[in-house]
Amino acid sequence: MSDIPIYNADADRSLGLFDNPAWRAKSLEKAGLALVALAVVATVVALASDLGRQRPGLFAWLVFGGFGVGGVVFALGGLRRASGVRNDGKMFSSNQARGAVGWISGLVLTGLYVVLYFAPEALAGLIPLGDPLSRLLRDQPATVANGGQWFLYSTFYTLAVGAMGVRALVRYRHSRYHVVRTLSVVFFQTILAFALPYLLMRLQQPELFLHYTWPLDYDLFFPWKMEELRASGQLGVAMLIWGAILIAVVTPILTFYFGKRWYCSWVCGCGGLAETAGDPYRHLSDTSLGAWKVERWMVHGVLAAIVVGTAVLWVAALLDVGWLDAVAGTFSWLYGLIIGSIFAGVVGVGFYPLMGSRVWCRFGCPMAAVLGLQQRFFSRFRITTNGGQCISCGNCSAYCEMGIDVRWYAQRGQNIVRASCVGCGICSTVCPRGVLKLENGPRGDRATAAPLGAPALISELSILDGAMD
Repeated sequence: MSDIPIYNADADRSLGLFDNPAWRAKSLEKAGLALVALAVVATVVALASDLGRQRPGLFAWLVFGGFGVGGVVFALGGLRRASGVRNDGKMFSSNQARGAVGWISGLVLTGLYVVLYFAPEALAGLIPLGDPLSRLLRDQPATVANGGQWFLYSTFYTLAVGAMGVRALVRYRHSRYHVVRTLSVVFFQTILAFALPYLLMRLQQPELFLHYTWPLDYDLFFPWKMEELRASGQLGVAMLIWGAILIAVVTPILTFYFGKRWYCSWVCGCGGLAETAGDPYRHLSDTSLGAWKVERWMVHGVLAAIVVGTAVLWVAALLDVGWLDAVAGTFSWLYGLIIGSIFAGVVGVGFYPLMGSRVWCRFGCPMAAVLGLQQRFFSRFRITTNGGQCISCGNCSAYCEMGIDVRWYAQRGQNIVRASCVGCGICSTVCPRGVLKLENGPRGDRATAAPLGAPALISELSILDGAMD
């Protein structure tokens, strides 16, 4: 479905969200949608008036309860349908095929992220809604001065992963792989990314994320951040040691045995949101060769930037050279703004309804780049294909959230050993002939794909393009 035009007029013959001849809402799904609509109305009222600040408890129940309970009730309505991905009518969905509803959703999401990052005071009516939970978890009120907008955001984020996680559990209930994988991302988001960091704050400890490390947690090894963690006590020092072990020891070992899926599809919060809330948009990823070339340059370019930038920061800190301090400071600010805020946040999630659910993971995440190189050249993971059974239906390519043209490999009977593959397994799930299998095995049996070693590395990074022909 990558040939869907950037604006799909065919999907807008009617602007009805559910004007799909193959899909009609069940009664339970209608009840869930009604609760979500109530939450939307309560959100708008809180934003446009002082009622949210005057009655934070009531509006917290209306907003968080409406979105959370409504999402779960809607998801449970899917139990009355057959499990698995349904293709019917996707091209006629204004929301899922870049129609007007999809564009409006993308613009609203992008606008919310812009406000969150650059004008949080505009959320003054909503931030108090997080106050009761903020006092419970981190023992302080939710205000702009103490990052209340981020507490509100992380609450919504966790709710989205949880509620849409129920949807994923219902939709893929026939597959134990997807059930366990979904439970895993919900657990890591709820416990390690949400509850634990705030409970540590309540105990007057640093806000730590045990499942993130450099280069995704880009400033973890910056000189000033290391000094801050060292000064915070034993827990801060332990976090630095754990971060070094995670990137230098745990990551290569787990990627060797399981590929990058152990992190991107099972642990990471960005991946968790993509696999749950982003699942309805996974077919919008561009599978063209041009997009692949752009992807390789961009994701490896971001990785190179953070590696070089971190080195410059340390040289500046150790040599105490005035002009180098200025360069290092400018780099730190620019990387945080362009990559950390605009790319990972605004574009990474705001563009779900337009470019698919893995825009950040595919084009910008430096952690995905590290894991991808390890997976490509040093891992036992691959997707095996049985080309003789392939009927070229294209389901595998259509639903690959990383934009891999899986069918191209399946038609040729080639195992898929790609740096970008996050091992979500949907390509295998939607294959009607059982052509694709996710496997771990001896590296020597991995591929019919490309040779290992320096030539393959040069080819992978598109360095000296054409020189290897």
